[in-house]
Amino acid sequence: MVDFYDDLETQDPAAREARLFSGLSAQVAHAQKHSKAFQTILAGVDATTITSRAALATLPVTRKTQLFEIQKAQRAEDPFGGFATQSYGAAMPQLFASPGPIYEPEGTAKDYWRTARAVYAAGFRAGELIHNCFSYHFTPAGSMMACAARAIGCTVFPGGIGQTEQQVQAMAELKPAGYIGTPSFLRIIVEKAEEMGVALPSVKKALVSGEAFPTSLRDWFAARGIQAYQCYATADVGLIAYETTAREGLVVDEGVILEIVRPGTGDPVSAGEVGELVITSFNPDYPMIRFGTGDLSAALPGPCPTGRTNARIKGWMGRADQTTKVRGMFIHASQVADIMRKFPSLSGKARLVVTGAMANDHLTLHVEGDSINDELITQLGGAVRDVTKLRADITVVAPGALPNDGKVIEDARSYD
Repeated sequence: MVDFYDDLETQDPAAREARLFSGLSAQVAHAQKHSKAFQTILAGVDATTITSRAALATLPVTRKTQLFEIQKAQRAEDPFGGFATQSYGAAMPQLFASPGPIYEPEGTAKDYWRTARAVYAAGFRAGELIHNCFSYHFTPAGSMMACAARAIGCTVFPGGIGQTEQQVQAMAELKPAGYIGTPSFLRIIVEKAEEMGVALPSVKKALVSGEAFPTSLRDWFAARGIQAYQCYATADVGLIAYETTAREGLVVDEGVILEIVRPGTGDPVSAGEVGELVITSFNPDYPMIRFGTGDLSAALPGPCPTGRTNARIKGWMGRADQTTKVRGMFIHASQVADIMRKFPSLSGKARLVVTGAMANDHLTLHVEGDSINDELITQLGGAVRDVTKLRADITVVAPGALPNDGKVIEDARSYD
């Protein structure tokens, strides 16, 4: 029998949607009033009208690269670039730095990053000891999981990273119920324990994140008595989705609105199509309205077999930032979108493919369609030149022929 973290996980989908969107306009208004960054980003937006997915989709996407640039430009006045609604003091007991650096605040909420749901789904329960091997240095990963563990009622050993022999010793002596950290470091610890001849019989479960978790590695852990599950979270919005015992994709967290958009745009994709994950969070201290993660994924049909009713995603499927340099010019995914917007009759996928050897680049725009005439092909070629300042051949393919992998720019050049 499945044990759920709370009743939200089995809520009727329509009720969940109503709950999330009933609070969305207030969060947009809060961001406009208390976040200087969103005062600018959402200037002119009537928050009271943002009560549906269609309305949300009209707002601009703020991508991680933009967040960094805004922070960098305002570093001297505000290290958070105007995104945080709190300042130093009791309301912000800690802050962290992700690569860039991008600075992120931690507030005082009990489960500030909302990661307790993922820890619980991985099998951890109150009264257990968790060996936490996410870094506590600079980045927030260690704190994200420690906060979650304490919210559940677990004790945490802050193992951090490195010092493998000491990690083995601590596990052998403290007997934790399981491990939280990257999957690769757990393997290193287990292999070191085997090399040292030290048994770790208490370690029966794990929650892993931060890197790819292939089925082969999951099975490697299972063969050693460790059931490991993964979650997907970021320092910007906290938990996004988590794995369950069904092992069929990742279930979306109850505290975010998740959209999947065509890379380089804010336009939602059709059901099942790969696109960029865009997240809206309800964190009052660090509101993120349509935050573009830069990660690709796709929605899975139907509910989780465990009985959880929220939407599911396939997991991490690559990066949405497909910027590439051609003949000394940068081409961005957003430019492909700009080209296709000029032709509203073409509703299928498009992909700009770069081929040729170094210094001899060749562009071809592949477009899905079944009634594209020579005149339209000529217009498409002109649009490519207008937007990118580069020439491209146009290739028409059948609807649905392009791969469903989220790519709108493919670098297929030879670098031999």
